[in-house]
Amino acid sequence: QEDLVESGGGLVQAGGSLRLSCAASGRTFGRNTMGWFRQAPGKEREFVAAITGSGLNTFYADSVKGRFTVSRANVDNTVYLQMNSLKPEDTAVYYCAAGGPVSGRYAVNSDLKYTYWGQGTQVTVSS
Repeated sequence: QEDLVESGGGLVQAGGSLRLSCAASGRTFGRNTMGWFRQAPGKEREFVAAITGSGLNTFYADSVKGRFTVSRANVDNTVYLQMNSLKPEDTAVYYCAAGGPVSGRYAVNSDLKYTYWGQGTQVTVSS
């Protein structure tokens, strides 16, 4: 069981930065692939970024590559999403999710890989 709680969302102007945090309560955090997804109004949920349990490998959607950075601190059971050069099209509710090993079933960019989800945090980027 993993309880996930996101924080750090808010309102920011285009070109600004935000750092999202996701605190996990389970005992298996260090073994979980952690993902970030987002859902904009009227759109389907989409993959943003993921990081393996060790933190050695990261994955990004093309739309955020070079602007967003995912990291984790296993000692604190926390995963982060640093978002720079934000654009209005980044506006969405951002969710963190916990899943199995990256070598397991489903690709890291598929929401089917993830078993546990947080409640989400709103990010709004004004133009």
